[in-house]
Amino acid sequence: MNAHEKTPASLTDQERIALVLVDDHALVREGLREIIDSHDDMTVVGEASHSEEALAQVARLRPDVVLLDVEIPGGESADTVARMRSLSPTTQIIIVSMYDGPQLLRRLISAGIRGYLLKSVHRRELVAAIRSVHHDPNRMVLAVSRASLTQLEQSDDALLSPRELEILQLVAQALSNSQIAHRLVLSEATVKRHLHNVFVKLDANSRIDAVNKAISASLIPPGRK
Repeated sequence: MNAHEKTPASLTDQERIALVLVDDHALVREGLREIIDSHDDMTVVGEASHSEEALAQVARLRPDVVLLDVEIPGGESADTVARMRSLSPTTQIIIVSMYDGPQLLRRLISAGIRGYLLKSVHRRELVAAIRSVHHDPNRMVLAVSRASLTQLEQSDDALLSPRELEILQLVAQALSNSQIAHRLVLSEATVKRHLHNVFVKLDANSRIDAVNKAISASLIPPGRK
């Protein structure tokens, strides 16, 4: 058994909230453990530094709550969340992140998270979020910027304009800017401007990244010809 692990059966109070901490930085895990151990109604039963280790612990320990770093090595965070939910459907997952992006947040919510907290939150907010998702599994706890919440509340159709979607679908077909401009009877500068807006809205850093994010968010279909 891992030195940083104890089984829920060893707890003196079965009502305590059992948590698994998942972060590749030992110092972060130590800080989280210190916060959690200072409260009598919760306890850390396991820790992991990468995705596969986290999945193995969730499958074996079936914790009440997982605190998951969004950048955990070993797998894309939304996939890791989905696999955790499959292994232990009653486990509630709270993402802890340095990043505040609506597209990532939308994918993680779809995967089944119950909370998304920026690492800048106060310890009281963290503890309150843990208790909240444990006692009310239908509750969602979000501690993100107002801008992210506003974009999250927008429908997918409102996220990208019809013209932006049209251009992105052509990008997915590997057409160049000049080919897109010719197809849509636009100037190449107009196509570039629309693509810039798409990159900003999807928080994408390349054409491929924009297409992949749009497919993940179901904005455009995969494999469009």
